[in-house]
Amino acid sequence: MRIVAGRFKGKRIHPPKEITARPTTDFAKEALFNILQHSIALEDIRVLDLFAGAGGISLEFISRGAAEVISVEQDAVLHKHLQRTARELAITNWHLVKADVFHFLASARGPFDVVFADPPFHMPGTGRLPALVREAGLLAPDGLLLVEHYKQLDLGTDPWFDVCRKYSNIHFSFFTPKTNMP
Repeated sequence: MRIVAGRFKGKRIHPPKEITARPTTDFAKEALFNILQHSIALEDIRVLDLFAGAGGISLEFISRGAAEVISVEQDAVLHKHLQRTARELAITNWHLVKADVFHFLASARGPFDVVFADPPFHMPGTGRLPALVREAGLLAPDGLLLVEHYKQLDLGTDPWFDVCRKYSNIHFSFFTPKTNMP
């Protein structure tokens, strides 16, 4: 796993071998950030990374100039890996939370410019994530929610849904707040 662009471009991250997490592939990550860099400012933004896993997405945002990234990961091995990586790279604007994402969302405080969620592909409750983020008021009015999911999951019925970008079995659904909602 490598960081694609920015301050840490080319830096390789070596997640623990014993994990069961599925890091976003470099190909999919590069495609996603190509879309993002042409649609939103990536510098000086606040990012919430849910199900942070090995930290590839968080590190990509940090490398590209995010002001603050909060990463939520429940797995103890992965959380320690994230802490170690933050120390090794001397990153001070990366805040790591060891928690269950669904519990975290119940008390989280926003707003965030970007909320990224990459739950385990067959995790129950993935389809509820857009509604939970909306109900918690976590997105800034011009914010963006991204959910990485397997191709069988259709999130297109959510009122904030915009588009789904497909990269083989990996899909990224994009959501933005709508002002005409009650």
